[in-house]
Amino acid sequence: MLGGKRVNGLGAVAGSLGAGLAALGTWDVLQKKHTILRRYPVIGHMRYLLEGIRPELQQYFIERDWDGRPFDRDTRSVIYERAKGIHGERPYGTELDVNEVGYEYLVHSIAPADPPEQPARVVVGGPDCSRPYSMALLNVSAMSFGALSANAIRALNKGAAMGGFAHDTGEGGLSPYHLENGGDIVWEIGTGYFGARTKDGDFDPDSFRDKAAHDAVKCVSLKLSQGAKPGIGGVLPGAKVTKEIADIREVPQGEKCVSPSSHRVFSTPVELVEFIGRMRELAGGKPTGFKLCVGSRVDVLSICKAMLEVGATPDFIVVDGSEGGTGAAPLEFEDHVGMPLTHGLMTLHNALVGVGLRDRIRIGASGKVAAGNDIVKRIVQGADYTNAARAMMMAAGCIQAQRCHTDKCPSGVATQNARRARALDVGDKSVRVQRYQQATVESAMKIMAAMGVTDPAQLNPHHLRRNVSATMTLSYAELYEWLEPGELLAEPPSEWAADWDVASADRFAPHASPRHL
Repeated sequence: MLGGKRVNGLGAVAGSLGAGLAALGTWDVLQKKHTILRRYPVIGHMRYLLEGIRPELQQYFIERDWDGRPFDRDTRSVIYERAKGIHGERPYGTELDVNEVGYEYLVHSIAPADPPEQPARVVVGGPDCSRPYSMALLNVSAMSFGALSANAIRALNKGAAMGGFAHDTGEGGLSPYHLENGGDIVWEIGTGYFGARTKDGDFDPDSFRDKAAHDAVKCVSLKLSQGAKPGIGGVLPGAKVTKEIADIREVPQGEKCVSPSSHRVFSTPVELVEFIGRMRELAGGKPTGFKLCVGSRVDVLSICKAMLEVGATPDFIVVDGSEGGTGAAPLEFEDHVGMPLTHGLMTLHNALVGVGLRDRIRIGASGKVAAGNDIVKRIVQGADYTNAARAMMMAAGCIQAQRCHTDKCPSGVATQNARRARALDVGDKSVRVQRYQQATVESAMKIMAAMGVTDPAQLNPHHLRRNVSATMTLSYAELYEWLEPGELLAEPPSEWAADWDVASADRFAPHASPRHL
């Protein structure tokens, strides 16, 4: 009898526990704030338990960066907190070693300025552009539908619409999900010409003209290379090539979608510049440019010479640093090919200044841009505006689980699995994307104000300093050579002369002597 009561009591406890877990699971599925709980009811609470006990555990057990070079813990916290509408203040001092060789810092003023009421914007559109665009200081960098889920694209685009910033489509085509929420679009065309492609894989001008005419498309961009895998085409695993993806990209369903390494529409710098002009004409005069990860100074100078020869320029150029991330790339390319963003930016900026074309072309910067200080630093180094990919994904719910290439993303961001993607609530995540962008740009404007600057155009290389030894710091003005307008045309300085002589508007760097690359 006593044993029966004990059994009945345990049964009652088990029943109550089961009912409680069922209720919790139901709540998890129905709530829209936490993607992980929607996808993994009940057990998903373990993630937040770890975060509450010891935030560092999240870094090592859950949130791993896919390229082996993670954002530091403070930067990651800033992204998540801003996306949630939480202020990013921190108690106590910095966790960085400010005396370490290589440490960089921005120079504040003894007489700070007041931040302007509205964040600065950048007008993109040179003399050949009839429909210029006002670009925000921070925008959504190139990420394709196919690599990302439909709900992730919707959330990013709706966030862009709410916040008044631009959303780059990536090379995977202009999908309906890029257009349904009204965000400003930069339509990127890669080597595969997805969305504007003939049956033979060539560029289709008629298809491009029709789609570029959409009101949401504010700029068009030609992708030459990508920071995480420069020199090779993009890859979308066959598991992600659904019928819908295949229709949008105009490729076979279920087969691995690989972009060619190089373009068919041009083979010389002159042909590149001429094709940019053709794209702008087809797009009805909208700002047109290209994106690249800089490989050599000779390549950049060759393109500059082509601009001078043709008498035309792109409206913008986006420099993608080799530290940029991606969901699928060979490790050797991620870690060992391509120029870091700092050097790529300064190379392009100085080259354009040196040939007297910098005032016609706006420069964007992408590659691990996450916080306000990143925006200010990149402007000092030569950019006019910045783009962010990983940080925007994290604002939309990405936990950096490194499952992008498997189609098993736990947060519904980088997947074409409908059940997984459903967990990402567009309404909630779009607000987080908008909050993150707004707070980060506001932070950049506050940092500039602390430096005595009210307009990004007032920033200069003296504003950024680096520890070069245990006892010495130097500014970027002292560390690097900065060209004067037209200096390459008049008398190239010794450090640039050999590259300038080798650069040709009729060929790219691989045809030059290796010593000059």
